Amino acid sequence: MSRYNVKETEAKWQGVWDGKGCFTAREDASRPKYYVLEMFPYPSGRIHMGHVRNYTIGDVIARFKRAKGFNVLHPMGWDAFGLPAENAALEKKVHPAAWTRENIATMRGQLKTMGLSIDWDREIATCDVEYYRHEQKMFLDFLKAGLAYRKESWVNWDPVDNTVLANEQVIDGRGWRTGALVEKRKLSQWFLKITAYAEDLLKGLETLDRWPERVRIMQENWIGKSTGVRFRFKIKGREEELEVFTTRPDTLFGASFAAISPNHPLAAELAASSPELAEFIAECNRLGTSEEAIETAEKRGFDTGLKVVHPFDSSWELPVYVANFVLMEYGTGAIFACPAHDQRDLDFARKYNLPVRPVVIPADADPAAFEVGTEAYTGPGVLRNSAFLDGLDTESAKEEAGKRLEAAGQGERTTQYRLRDWGVSRQRYWGCPIPVIHCESCGIVPVPDDQLPVVLPEDVTFDKPGNPLAHHPTWKHTNCPTCGKPALRETDTFDTFIESSWYFARFCSPKTEDAAFNREAVDYWLGVDQYIGGIEHAVLHLLYSRFWTRALKTCGYLNLDEPFTGLFTQGMVNHETYKDAGTGAWLAPTDLTRNDKGEWVRADSGAPVTVGRVEKMSKSKKNVVDPAHIIGTYGADAARLFMLSDSPPERDLEWTEAGIDGAWRYINRLWRMVTEAPVELPAAGTPTPESFGPKAEAARRLVHKTMAGVSEDLDKFRFNKAVARVRELSNALGELDGKGEGEAWVLREGFESLVRLVGPMMPHLGEELWAQLGHATLLADQPWPEADPALVVEDSVKVAVQVNGKLRATLELPRDMDKDAAEQAALADANVQRAMDGKPARKVIVVPNRVINVVV
Repeated sequence: MSRYNVKETEAKWQGVWDGKGCFTAREDASRPKYYVLEMFPYPSGRIHMGHVRNYTIGDVIARFKRAKGFNVLHPMGWDAFGLPAENAALEKKVHPAAWTRENIATMRGQLKTMGLSIDWDREIATCDVEYYRHEQKMFLDFLKAGLAYRKESWVNWDPVDNTVLANEQVIDGRGWRTGALVEKRKLSQWFLKITAYAEDLLKGLETLDRWPERVRIMQENWIGKSTGVRFRFKIKGREEELEVFTTRPDTLFGASFAAISPNHPLAAELAASSPELAEFIAECNRLGTSEEAIETAEKRGFDTGLKVVHPFDSSWELPVYVANFVLMEYGTGAIFACPAHDQRDLDFARKYNLPVRPVVIPADADPAAFEVGTEAYTGPGVLRNSAFLDGLDTESAKEEAGKRLEAAGQGERTTQYRLRDWGVSRQRYWGCPIPVIHCESCGIVPVPDDQLPVVLPEDVTFDKPGNPLAHHPTWKHTNCPTCGKPALRETDTFDTFIESSWYFARFCSPKTEDAAFNREAVDYWLGVDQYIGGIEHAVLHLLYSRFWTRALKTCGYLNLDEPFTGLFTQGMVNHETYKDAGTGAWLAPTDLTRNDKGEWVRADSGAPVTVGRVEKMSKSKKNVVDPAHIIGTYGADAARLFMLSDSPPERDLEWTEAGIDGAWRYINRLWRMVTEAPVELPAAGTPTPESFGPKAEAARRLVHKTMAGVSEDLDKFRFNKAVARVRELSNALGELDGKGEGEAWVLREGFESLVRLVGPMMPHLGEELWAQLGHATLLADQPWPEADPALVVEDSVKVAVQVNGKLRATLELPRDMDKDAAEQAALADANVQRAMDGKPARKVIVVPNRVINVVV
């Protein structure tokens, strides 16, 4: 019994593919193109099982489309800037560039062992000057177009790392790395005007019919379009007015108070003469700026003593609070509150004993008895206690209230977006330098094009808190390009989301030097036909990429709006968790062994182990499996097969020892089946026999049905179903001894079809078996097998027979059987006759190939 030599075989075919340049992509207008792209990895040092799943899915699609005749682009690169490299510099005393380059080399080698059909000639790393120089030019063009600007803004500030944190890097009010309590600070920051495209980004979602619906909904909610009224309260005893935005003008007669953000200009003015208010604002600013942090915090307020006058009743005054839940960045930074119909307002009103007046009553409720307790009523209804709005439904009341405010000159109906402009300044070294200069005489001066790129200095130190660029003795010092006087470079670097917002376009022509990309190349390859990555990037990365593409179009770089026409979000890879039963310490799978009873115990001591929940693989819980170990032990094809066969790709997958063992056993079974056929197979290309025996005929039909089924499954990303069909076919072929009429020929056809079908999934095994079957060509260059339609159609069908609407029998009848003959076959069935109980059939309804209904 021959044994499949996985290590030798996989290394051999990887070398052949590389040597022949099999996956090198070139523009070819005569062929349909297909651009497959998995979200590129951060070079952390080692690939993980999430990478294996992600890139296996992408590779199957790339190989399948290539076999289907498409000109496929399937590139790879590295999202190489970011704070982890600076952390490594601090902890390991190594330069971020050296750490990053070493990690890239390691991960490139690991990915290559997977046998991915990648055009490695197009490899990029975003930390390369050749990459980020173009990013700097784009930013300067955005600046000219009014899409980039600088302003003071409230930010999350980590007082230990001395840097701005994105909202996503603030966890429970603390910095994600240091654990320090995050503060709010007002800093001058660079912004990109994503809000200029808010409506276009929203409408563009309607065209993305090959995106998961939940991703489109998440983006729609993030953009957050809302229609409402912007109106002004008169402040009693003051000349200025307080402007608010509301989506619920119908609830104005339920108003209980007005509130302003701690960062509202009016709050700052009042705090100047009130130490108590100043301290309250300082406390609020110790919260993060994220909406989640604000929503989950206890609702607190400070009564300013000011009153505002109700816009519909000059005798009605409302107190003005500074409230910790009001965002300066949304609307006007001021609200009116109707506690009966907003839970946040209700919590605040109960805390400070403010009135709660219901004004929207459910249509079927008694207005006199309706009350609001601990839960606000937010549903539709009829207006009550609301003067001229009484009796109107909520939508009509919104319209009428808006009209009245406009007529009185106190407000106007408007559209508001939750989306905020993108703050892109980061106080760190390992990022793309922002190409501007600060001159005392000329102000902000863009770096001239002929002085690009602004390159990071290599001689930096990390011995002081904060940004190493700001501490560098010489780098930041330069001369103003306009007046020639001494000036300072911008020491902030770009948010690394920028690099990932256009890398997919750079892949189209990564070696173009005088421009970010060759226009003919991007016009040919973009948009990305299939983008693949985790749901965690559903909003920010994908939204920023959509914005960046539109901004590039505005500046003349591109001629498209949507970068990714198709999107697939794969599930996570999970594993059991383990703890030492005595100490409670997390244990890795490699720390364990099974005892005589089959129970997990510690390998070093035999001590008992507690098996916990199946959870996402994470270093903190040690439930990780090293892909390098798996590939080294079982081979890449086994890992790929398990990733594809265990569950639908959009769902989470549980990695198990039994699962990878099963994949390995199947590979060896397939190897033996083809290389140790029960009979000598006809030579490749032998003409089709004139006739087949029954077993051969049945097997041949299954071969062609499997071709058709697997083709459809791969088109629809049903990889687990495709694997199941392949296994079913291999089982059927394994039952043929090759001695019946035409069986040897069918075995040849079946084996060749099997090998071609598994080629995208297990490419090394596929190539080896293709060669074993006598072919001198590469399987990677073979067209996809096409099923014979005549063999896919069943000769017979199962037809349900009902008597008076109740199922009484199921018959196997010839397909498209004559209606009269089908009727006679149904009436002759013993179960049908029993159900008719000797009564004549008044009517027989025949639906061809599906159902026969006898009415008695």
